[in-house]
Amino acid sequence: MRRAALGLTAVAAVIVGFTAGPASADPPAPPSLDTARAELSALTVATPHSMDGYTRDAFDVWASQPDGCTTRQDVLSRDGDDVVEGSDGCQPTSGSWYSVYDDTTVTVVAQATIDHMVPLAEAWRSGADQWNADQRKTFGNDLTDQQLFIASSSSNSSKSDSGPADWKPTNKAFWCTYGEDYAHIKSVFKLTTTDAEKTALTSMLDTCTS
Repeated sequence: MRRAALGLTAVAAVIVGFTAGPASADPPAPPSLDTARAELSALTVATPHSMDGYTRDAFDVWASQPDGCTTRQDVLSRDGDDVVEGSDGCQPTSGSWYSVYDDTTVTVVAQATIDHMVPLAEAWRSGADQWNADQRKTFGNDLTDQQLFIASSSSNSSKSDSGPADWKPTNKAFWCTYGEDYAHIKSVFKLTTTDAEKTALTSMLDTCTS
């Protein structure tokens, strides 16, 4: 797999004031359980904002990265096994990708979709409506944090723009990590939560064994 260059997310994070480290060549590991519980506890509970003005394009998803590839291509390269890239050095032509949401493996490139752990619409409802363009671009193309995941087409479609209060992975073995990652992303980007979401995340963190 190609080692992705330092993404625009790390650079933009400095510009907009989000805390983030350098991008990794592997999917970022989840925070510790204690960290996730502390981050979840510290989230501000607030009424969801209006969806007025929301558009996926506002987040400039799959923007070009410094390596010349798109964010999507870098995630496919980073998270796939036996990935073969085309002549452009970016777009995979073959490989296999594990969809942790439903414990399945995808072997067709077009069916290996990329999911935002905290959906774009959910981010909008919890604070991104007040961000500027650079902040939204950072969020939509975050290679640094636990935000972008390989997902089968069916699991991605099933999740849509739902948060954990309304949707959970069918792969219950992933619930612990899902809760840790989701709480962490909301904390990093200073997004708000709701009582229902907080209860759902607490329940998922309770499945952790350590």
